[in-house]
Amino acid sequence: MIDPLARATILPEPDLPDGAGLLDDGRAMAKDWQVGPSPFLEHHGVASEADFKRRCMAQSRVMRHAQIGFRDPEKSRRAYGEIWSACDAAGESVDRYGLCLDWAMGYPLERRREGPRGTGMMLEGPEEFAALTREAPAAPHFGDFVLGFPGAVANTCWALAAGSTAIGNLGQLFTFRLPDWDDDVTSVAETVKALGLIAAQPVDVLVHANLDDGFAATFSDLASCLGAALIERHIVEDLIGGKMAHCFGHHFSEPVPRLAFHLALADGATTPGSMIYGNTTSYRGEEAQNYASLSSYLLTDILGQMTKPTGHAINPVPVTENERIPDIDEVVAAQLFAGRLIEQAAGLSQVIETTTAALEAERIIAGGRAFRDAVLSGLADRGYDIKDPFELFLALRRIGARRLESAFGAREPVVISPVRQELDEMAARRLETIDQATREAIAKAGFTALLATSDVHEHGKTLLETMCRDLKVATVDGGVSVDPDDLAESARQSGCDLICISTYNGVALDFVEAVLNDLRASGCEIPVLVGGRLNQIPDASNTSLPVDVADRIAALGVTVCRDAADLVPALIKLAKPADQG
Repeated sequence: MIDPLARATILPEPDLPDGAGLLDDGRAMAKDWQVGPSPFLEHHGVASEADFKRRCMAQSRVMRHAQIGFRDPEKSRRAYGEIWSACDAAGESVDRYGLCLDWAMGYPLERRREGPRGTGMMLEGPEEFAALTREAPAAPHFGDFVLGFPGAVANTCWALAAGSTAIGNLGQLFTFRLPDWDDDVTSVAETVKALGLIAAQPVDVLVHANLDDGFAATFSDLASCLGAALIERHIVEDLIGGKMAHCFGHHFSEPVPRLAFHLALADGATTPGSMIYGNTTSYRGEEAQNYASLSSYLLTDILGQMTKPTGHAINPVPVTENERIPDIDEVVAAQLFAGRLIEQAAGLSQVIETTTAALEAERIIAGGRAFRDAVLSGLADRGYDIKDPFELFLALRRIGARRLESAFGAREPVVISPVRQELDEMAARRLETIDQATREAIAKAGFTALLATSDVHEHGKTLLETMCRDLKVATVDGGVSVDPDDLAESARQSGCDLICISTYNGVALDFVEAVLNDLRASGCEIPVLVGGRLNQIPDASNTSLPVDVADRIAALGVTVCRDAADLVPALIKLAKPADQG
């Protein structure tokens, strides 16, 4: 029987690039591209953000991170200055910015204006990068859509020139896909070349990876999540000679696992972390209710830095994040809130028990090491060159999280992933009121649903998979970050009864319209359901803020699902005979 993970199966190409040669190409570029000046480096008198982080760790100072990046570059520049100035005037500090580039920035230079746009910034050269970073003495962190994409080298050069010493997001290499771009060999090769350039810098430049944008979002075991981080650390530090800095937090709602993972990630780390992202999945209520979630995760992260300083900046995400991109004043409000909470937390560190989290961290560490070792030895046994960073990256990307965990993870989760547990609980809550007769009617209909996402955020899709399984609805995997024409073709070939689309990144209307057009072109008439963040930035917008487009989507004849629970009435309607309509 053919091993589905054999090297010849996963990497069938006869002539793949050589990792050592790619690294040499990147290192050679360091003669022309080095870390440039920035107000942050000059203001604090440091050579890199890593140096500043080490200073904060020694002083037990909690760093703070804000995320900005409006579609309008001018508004982004204004935000860069105004957020820092407003916080400074109030006696507070925002130390670093995560800068949201548009996904179109991931393409090669010649394709950036051709493809679909998201909600982030388009910057067209080192001058525009620098024009942003010189607006305030906050550390510029260029994360999303730099590493992991075919445009990695150009974006890395420009970020370095603008004084950025934290560049990512390596986690996206494993899971993200640009619309209409299927050349993963080029994406990985350009990333390895960019990592060679970063490693050759005369100062420490942190290679940032958000685990929640990588495999951690899909794994069911926190030990597997840590193991993936350890593999990334091994590739970047041991094979390439760079400095690895991890981020997590989106999907860690419960305080104990959140603190435990913080402690586990610190084990063996030789460089400071980048930031701990806000637990945005817990923002499900009104603004006032979301402040409770903001307090919960921030307090956990603050106490984590007091217990085990790692240089991670905390990230107070504005409470409007679950509805739209927050505006400037909302970012400032969240930062001021965090400043006061840091003051309040100082008196709590002695009365909060952390033994449970420490014990859980020990289990995660042991399981993470076992997963790392099993993956590396398992790949070596199958003929992969595990000393070649290009080959390792490409193999891991193609194998994917679910197959990696199934093949090399623990038989039962060492510590169940909070996101897996949370999604199961969310599915159960949405189905607990469904009576038996309704369940039987849906099951009797024998539906097959094609489930897909317009972008990399697949939690909505995973939630629907769980609900469909419970309702005895068969599912077909339509893909993550799938192109509309490919989704329509999958629908045609699968013979599915309905299509369920989960969307997030501010392109809801354009994506649905494209899917409908492609379905019509292929002669298919299939009910379409769409849910998630149903918004989009208008072409004529002067605010860079997306607006709700649910009504416009519904006008196209699509079933709009404001919540995953809306799947059930849609199934009931489809199951109902036409003469009863």
